[in-house]
Amino acid sequence: MNSIDYIRPTTVDEAISLLTKYKDKARVLAGGTDLIVQMRGGRYQLDAVIDGKHIEELNQLTYSKQTGLVIGAAVPCHKIYGDADIAKAYPGIMDSASLIGGIQIQGRASLGGNLMNAAPSADAIPALIAHNAVANIASSNGTRNVPVENICSGPGRTTIEAGEILVSISVPAPSKGFGARYIRFIPRNEMDIAVAGAGVSVQLKNGKVEAARVALASVAPTPLFVEAAGNSLVGKEPTDENIQAAAELAKDAATPITDMRGTIEFRKHLCEVLTRRALHTAVERAREEN
Repeated sequence: MNSIDYIRPTTVDEAISLLTKYKDKARVLAGGTDLIVQMRGGRYQLDAVIDGKHIEELNQLTYSKQTGLVIGAAVPCHKIYGDADIAKAYPGIMDSASLIGGIQIQGRASLGGNLMNAAPSADAIPALIAHNAVANIASSNGTRNVPVENICSGPGRTTIEAGEILVSISVPAPSKGFGARYIRFIPRNEMDIAVAGAGVSVQLKNGKVEAARVALASVAPTPLFVEAAGNSLVGKEPTDENIQAAAELAKDAATPITDMRGTIEFRKHLCEVLTRRALHTAVERAREEN
């Protein structure tokens, strides 16, 4: 590893200035649990690491029933699932935050870092998509807000441009009758990469599905938002038959590869099983909130 500048800015503007200066030779450290490993493995040849753990906006964690949730890009996972109010209001996000790595990893790793790492297998991203999350991005030109499903452009690649920084992730306040779930399949019980994962949400009203979202992990070049699967449930009762039909649509949308962790056929089968199970749990959680 070559000599690298470690820089600890305290404001977003300072971080933007550094990113503009170093361009693609700098990366923001949100938690470092992916970045440090990737640097050692030679994935990045950097001149600077910009530590985001000392920028106030990147470390905010606020929630209200009226305005929703704001998660700073550097907020560690344990603070999210450790907050009882947040865990209750955003069950799918809680599911994923408690799955990323082990306890030690969760003390550093952040959902913002998971999003910017842009791994197809990322656990946080399908859950964020299911919760209608939006990425808040800043640059010298101002700010822009992008739905999380539009952030990843390929394995390890995002639509974040040079000189831009992910400041936070905003999630709307859930309405009564909202439920969500993230579930994955892994070969081992702890700290393994998902062979497939499903993040879903449902909004129930008068016994029918008013809105639903389905997103998948590890079965496409990016975390996959399967809009058709969620839309297929809208206006219908969340019966076994209707949920099964949505799960089949998720399976059909998946474009996995065969590798050491699973075959194409196995992964597509998992998409159906995991989506179906996640939707059933999301419906149960939504009914609990009625």
